[in-house]
Amino acid sequence: MEAAESGKEFERVIIQSHLTSPLAKDLQHLLRKLDIPVQYAPVEKLNRLTRKNHQGVVAMVSEITYHKVENLLPPLYEQGTAPLLVMLDEVTDVRNLGAITRTAECAGAHAVIVPRKGSAQINAETMKASSGALNILPVCREESLENTLRFLKTGGLQAIACTEKAPETYSAADFTLPTVLVLGSEGKGISPGLLNLCDRQVSIPLLGKIASLNVSVSAGIILYEAVRQRSESGSVKRGA
Repeated sequence: MEAAESGKEFERVIIQSHLTSPLAKDLQHLLRKLDIPVQYAPVEKLNRLTRKNHQGVVAMVSEITYHKVENLLPPLYEQGTAPLLVMLDEVTDVRNLGAITRTAECAGAHAVIVPRKGSAQINAETMKASSGALNILPVCREESLENTLRFLKTGGLQAIACTEKAPETYSAADFTLPTVLVLGSEGKGISPGLLNLCDRQVSIPLLGKIASLNVSVSAGIILYEAVRQRSESGSVKRGA
């Protein structure tokens, strides 16, 4: 509770199921107030996480400080930079999240946006896969990706979804414009609600027998198409 009240950021807090002590109730109230993700689990799971006296609660401390998406756009527009953001819809593999962040930082993107629930945890393995990019590139963790996408579109960004079902190839899109690139998980793809909000849907041609690419590979291909287009137009600027 002291850590939460001091502003420490958590990936999530795991609370033992059916924990009903007054202190546990106070903790749950505080976590709801601070909008910290909570997961309930049997005591056996908490015992596997730590051998110490956990008292029914284990907190996963964030490796990074998250940014607010509403603070991203004004300084970019003031600098004359066309924002390039990456939104990940429930990418749950920590290595994919780390690899995408690494590529996004190298490609000059300005932020990665993930959902508060259903995304890969940013832990030591994610940090390693990002090769330090998670310490450089802003990551925004949002309660609703749909509301966030609406906000970004209001702020002048086009939303481009990468989905294997799209008839149009990624090279046909204009990435010199302010853009948020939306990518989904390999298992589910982009959720229908989020997909319907996108202005354009593009795909990557697949000429072999395998039906899909790894999401981090897809991100790399499209981000470097954005680099190519922005380089040719002279609009490339390094990410913040």
